[in-house]
Amino acid sequence: MAKDVLERSFPLFWVAGEISNLTRAASGHWYFSLKDERAQVRCVMFRNRNGALDWVPREGDHVEARALVTLYEARGDFQLTIEALQRAGLGALFEAFERLKAKLEVEGLFEASRKRSIPEHPCQIGIVTSPDAAALRDVLTTLRRRMPGIPVVIYPTPVQGKGAAELIARAIRTAGERAECDVLIVCRGGGSIEDLWQFNEEIVARAIAASPMPVIAGVGHETDVTIADFAADRRAPTPTAAAEMATPDRQALLQSANALRMHLQRQMLHQLYQRMQQLDYLARRLIHPGEKIRQQQERLGHLQARLNATLLRMLDRANARFKPLPQRLQMAEVRHLGFKRETLQRLEQNLRHLSPHAVLERGYSLVQQTDGSIVRDSRQVRADEALTLTFALGQADVRVEKTRDKS
Repeated sequence: MAKDVLERSFPLFWVAGEISNLTRAASGHWYFSLKDERAQVRCVMFRNRNGALDWVPREGDHVEARALVTLYEARGDFQLTIEALQRAGLGALFEAFERLKAKLEVEGLFEASRKRSIPEHPCQIGIVTSPDAAALRDVLTTLRRRMPGIPVVIYPTPVQGKGAAELIARAIRTAGERAECDVLIVCRGGGSIEDLWQFNEEIVARAIAASPMPVIAGVGHETDVTIADFAADRRAPTPTAAAEMATPDRQALLQSANALRMHLQRQMLHQLYQRMQQLDYLARRLIHPGEKIRQQQERLGHLQARLNATLLRMLDRANARFKPLPQRLQMAEVRHLGFKRETLQRLEQNLRHLSPHAVLERGYSLVQQTDGSIVRDSRQVRADEALTLTFALGQADVRVEKTRDKS
């Protein structure tokens, strides 16, 4: 968008001119033109910015404005949004401001890495300002309200007029040398750029940067910006805000402590109730030794009865198993003897079939020589040899008359 391009392309800058066509709207915004002999440009200064001015511009006033280029999209008008406004003639001071700012910025004096954190619970707070300044009263009132128990050390110094910058820097160095505070507030109330110029001096900026303790700068009003603000570890828009940054809020701490106390109380009660319940439970389980012995004896009696009953059941089952055994044994013996008898008869029959007498009974005879040898071949005997014939019934002695070979 054109508006975004314009705002990104042109940073804040100073412009001088004469006010014309000044309109103060009911909303509190100011609309006017800045012109010189060659050109003019529409301007708007919103209520939150013009409310910080301690003077009211008029038609025809010559002014210097710090502005941002923008575009009013509803009408397509190019315009300047005025951030700060002052009477003409202060340009040289702003040039000196920008030169010193650029110089110290190049040196790294404003680097974020150099900034130190402000302690959350300082033991003592130092203040560099004028003892007669209204800013000191505001700071002390705020410190007393937020944390009255924190001691305060004031390092008095003029904050306006010739030579004030050297005295401010000396007070800052003195606070650092004495090293009795945890944080240092450098402050003064609002005023014109000339009134605040002491805090735009290089000697003050370097003293702040060299301070061994963190420094909070609270110079002027919210719209006032000084070199001291850039050099400090923290910038506060007002002295009162600086006091708030330097201290914890007593009420917030009390509320937090009270919340923690209540939480702790609830936790303790919860633990107590838990232990009480546990104690009751253990008390119910706790038994007198005599009662414990009685219970154990009773249990032992139950176990003895169960054991006796179990033994009786086992004996009954054993008797039931052993009672038919004699009859079963007798039957088994009868079956075994019958089996053996059958086997014996079978063997006897087989022996009878294999016996030589069975063969002899079928009409065969057994021929033996005188030495008892059985004759199986006619070639075993000679003519006139005596032989013995055995029959199924009886024997006979014979003599060989003649032998014949089987052919």
